[in-house]
Amino acid sequence: MEKWNAGILIFDDVEILDFTGPFEVFSRTRLVPGPESRRSDDSAPFHVFTVAKTAAPIRTTGGLRVIPHYGFADAPQTDLVVVPGGWGTRVLLHDAETLDWIRRTAARARQVTSVCTGSLLLAKAGLLQGRHATTHWGALGTLDALDAGVTVEREHRVVDDGVISSAGVASGIDMAFYVVESLFGREVADETAHYIEYRRDGKPAFRV
Repeated sequence: MEKWNAGILIFDDVEILDFTGPFEVFSRTRLVPGPESRRSDDSAPFHVFTVAKTAAPIRTTGGLRVIPHYGFADAPQTDLVVVPGGWGTRVLLHDAETLDWIRRTAARARQVTSVCTGSLLLAKAGLLQGRHATTHWGALGTLDALDAGVTVEREHRVVDDGVISSAGVASGIDMAFYVVESLFGREVADETAHYIEYRRDGKPAFRV
């Protein structure tokens, strides 16, 4: 079975649930249902990993320290890109190295996604030009003010306009299940949600 490489960007002051929510969903997805299938990766359609500038520990919001799987220099080919948010995105809006990594990785990826203020980085990298997107409710004005050619959606948790964006923090879980359902069907997404005991809200994504 061909696996999707799901690379999740992390950085200092990344919001914890922004990246751990999608990590949990993608890493627990199985094409064979049931608890026993989670004992191995045989039916796992995703290979999930984190990427940062270097392999040095990352300090998240709340002070949790996380060791990235890869740095920019040695990260494998990424099929599914997840750009999370957090206060650390404000600094990265002016970080050429990170923005360049996002552009290069997105150009080779099959799907690009964001959670929360991760969409600010996608916009700054030029990836949301002419697209609809969303972000955390507290940053909707900031996304609009970037003047990056984005139509800001203020009422939807998940927005799919080629690039998939999601609103704040916990909505990244909804985004991840939307991706799973889009790729592998509703049954796989619902079974994965049942396994991790997450109640999907049933609200459809806004698709352009």
